[in-house]
Amino acid sequence: MGPTGKVYGLDMTDDMLALARENQRKAGATNVEFLKGTIEAIPLPDQSVDVIISNCVINLSEDKDAVLREAFRVLKPGGRFAVSDVVIRGDVPSEIRRSMELWVGCVAGALEEDEYEAKLRSAGFESVEVEPWRVYRIEDARAFLAESGIDVDRLAPQIEGKVASAFIRARRPDATSCCGPTCCS
Repeated sequence: MGPTGKVYGLDMTDDMLALARENQRKAGATNVEFLKGTIEAIPLPDQSVDVIISNCVINLSEDKDAVLREAFRVLKPGGRFAVSDVVIRGDVPSEIRRSMELWVGCVAGALEEDEYEAKLRSAGFESVEVEPWRVYRIEDARAFLAESGIDVDRLAPQIEGKVASAFIRARRPDATSCCGPTCCS
């Protein structure tokens, strides 16, 4: 980033923005600005940022296509999308997806990894990669699932290894490599 760079933080809640500003003050960071808004409507101008990072937030959005279109919109040509998120690897029983406790834990809203790639490409991104770095096993969530009233042993064969944390990377095409008039708008 360097001394002339700037970091934007985005949240939709006043409490999280207040906490972020307090942490900014404690760290003495002067090149950070926190904005109130949603990831479906980022309050920044077109082509204004170099990199977008996020940690398990996109899964919580009901409109992931809007999130990815917004990310594309605010990135400069050649800008990078680099997030960590939960992905699904194959089919997961609807019983798991319906659980509100799991929604908060980033599972119910998780995209299947091929679908994530397709949505990024549809938004205009290139060099799309979904790289699972931790594949969860049933034992990782046995107690949590059982407390939620889920018959873990019955569902284990259907969910074993189907949930993963992944690095998701993509790039907005350079202005010079545009494929058409809407590519770099």
